[in-house]
Amino acid sequence: MSDTNEQSELIQALAPVVEYFNQHDIDYFIGGSVASSHHGAARSTLDVDLSASLAEDNITSIVSCLSSDYYVSEPAIRDAIRRKSCFNLIHLSTSFKIDIFINNHRPFDRVAQSRSLTADFGESHKLLVRIATKEDIILIKLQWYRLGNESSERQWNDLTTVVKLNRSELDLGYLGYWALELNVNDLLERLLIT
Repeated sequence: MSDTNEQSELIQALAPVVEYFNQHDIDYFIGGSVASSHHGAARSTLDVDLSASLAEDNITSIVSCLSSDYYVSEPAIRDAIRRKSCFNLIHLSTSFKIDIFINNHRPFDRVAQSRSLTADFGESHKLLVRIATKEDIILIKLQWYRLGNESSERQWNDLTTVVKLNRSELDLGYLGYWALELNVNDLLERLLIT
């Protein structure tokens, strides 16, 4: 992220959630535009996407640990865990929204979690976080692009920028395998020729 104030607010909003996950041994990683920004496709955002392995026995502690800093809806968390969907937390002092996607433990989700990297966010205040690899953020964004009827220019721009800036480092075999498994191989082929 380029804007120092925005980055500071992002860290302020994210730190209690990361601390909660670490204290409770919950696997997570950052995806979405924050991950693609980390890998070169910088753009402003007021939300953070996290994939997390949460279960029903985490609900009470999430609410009690985070409700002083965030707008938290226990019914939304319960529903998201039950349906393997997502819920959000809104950081009260910065208005940053944290979208937490419940890991549904598909083979790709397990692999992406195991490959996630430790990254250092921030300049004056550092925050160590888990973040999707370049390849995994490409695959995740290709899935979102497909789910959005392949119409999001913003998603496609993120994708093309990440590929352009990291082409020589990408594991094309890994990308090809999982793109086929996730039924986005046609989009990956299109992306790689741009």
